[in-house]
Amino acid sequence: MTNNARDDDTIDFGYQRVPRDEKARRVGEVFSSVAGRYDLMNDLMSAGLHRLWKRQTVAMAHLRPGQCVLDLAAGTGDLTQLMAPKVGRHGQVVMTDINETMLAEGRSRMIDAGLVSTIDYARVNAEALPFPAASFDRVTIAFGLRNVTDKAKALAEMRRVLRPGGFVLVLEFSHLYIKPLQPLYDTYSFQVLPRMGRAIAGDAESYRYLAESIRMHPDQAALRDLMRDAGLEDCDYTNLSGGIVAIHRGYRY
Repeated sequence: MTNNARDDDTIDFGYQRVPRDEKARRVGEVFSSVAGRYDLMNDLMSAGLHRLWKRQTVAMAHLRPGQCVLDLAAGTGDLTQLMAPKVGRHGQVVMTDINETMLAEGRSRMIDAGLVSTIDYARVNAEALPFPAASFDRVTIAFGLRNVTDKAKALAEMRRVLRPGGFVLVLEFSHLYIKPLQPLYDTYSFQVLPRMGRAIAGDAESYRYLAESIRMHPDQAALRDLMRDAGLEDCDYTNLSGGIVAIHRGYRY
């Protein structure tokens, strides 16, 4: 068997290569392990910056009352919680995740926040969305695309469920463009984060996977091209925090 043939049957899981049909299960184990401490770890490992990144993403969504939004890989619901008041009581946010434990955490958070009437919940795989074509005005995914096995298929599905004139927003870790900071960033990612994960969440390996999955994710230009290949138009991106993260946007016309 050639190397190319092996690559067709395997996919990256951090720096490992695993059978394609195993990645979703392994990612699920990572997030089930950290779900209870997920929000605390996000605050600690980003020094709270993730909240600013998510607010910027929602600001770029330009939501109006009555619109319908699909929030993929919603986790514990940070984007959903910000978007629900913007679409109002005549709008809808569908909060989804492939991981049942994360979705349950998120649903509990939304109920505690008093957000009930405008939010629906669904456990879905981003590669096979159970929604009709042209169902949503916006599709958002924050820090979830790099965990998807087939990114191209997921992006094509996002385009399919968009209404004409709508757009996708992808908030994701990306590639630092301030190169002198790269050694410091690497030290933080591969030494500090796993130790923090062990101390706070009791799981160093999941946060080592996090650092590795960021490095394996397509850079800004490559992801923009993937979105174009999926049929999205006018694709662009905005770097935040020196390229640690980027917000990608692509329209359906």
